[in-house]
Amino acid sequence: MAGAPCQTEATEGMAPGDVRRLLAIMRALRDPVGGCPWDVEQDFASIAPYTVEEAYEVADAIDRGDMGDLKDELGDLLLQVVFHARMAEEQGAFDFADVVAAISDKMVRRHPHVFGDEEVGDAAGQTVAWEALKQRERDARGEADASALAGIARGLPEWQRAVKLQKRAARVGFDWPDITPVLAKLGEEIEEVRAEFECLRANPSDPDAQARLEEEIGDMLFVCANVARHGAVDVGTALRRANLKFERRFRAMEALAAADGLRLENLPLDAQDAYWARVKALE
Repeated sequence: MAGAPCQTEATEGMAPGDVRRLLAIMRALRDPVGGCPWDVEQDFASIAPYTVEEAYEVADAIDRGDMGDLKDELGDLLLQVVFHARMAEEQGAFDFADVVAAISDKMVRRHPHVFGDEEVGDAAGQTVAWEALKQRERDARGEADASALAGIARGLPEWQRAVKLQKRAARVGFDWPDITPVLAKLGEEIEEVRAEFECLRANPSDPDAQARLEEEIGDMLFVCANVARHGAVDVGTALRRANLKFERRFRAMEALAAADGLRLENLPLDAQDAYWARVKALE
């Protein structure tokens, strides 16, 4: 590949942990002449899903307590930042140094109790101050949206956006006082989902039945997010751990069945349930 040797030379003499080495590597990968064809073809939209995926893989490594894997996943996530910054630099928009400068300035600006003379009593007070600073920044930019819900990104995972919407509404007092009415609301939403399932079974040709069911399930999930918020539980973490638990138990069911010379797909549901009970009893 023409140009490859000089790309290698661009990183010579740099320490392995020098961020300039990573920037040089990305520059080489994006080189139209000697770079990697796949990397050269990418744009912001095509890379965005990988950025989200890498963030979740970081969270997964943290859940598993695997520090070696966490190191690798953080590297993969850093590569995503470098990738986006390189594409922006090619367009003349900004570069990696601008990204570092912007976040450094923001951290100093949003922590006047650390880098200035202001004081906060605790973490809760800091959260309130943080949101107030963000609102002042939006006002300074002249953003027209004056809603308490302004500035919540639409690109967030929907469960995370639901919690942010609820937290913002709670800041102006629109919130249940404790978990009791939230659980009551959840029960109400479950009954509405049940009713829509019954309507769908009774009228499978109803063109609006599926849309109504989707709406009611959405309402139920929104309230589930509110239940988690009132319990100070992160929805993503809770669901991720539930997924891991289900996967662990299901794989154990398969192993028990295989030890008996059986396959789960050949067993009736009651026999499968028996294996599930055995797995739970062994935990």
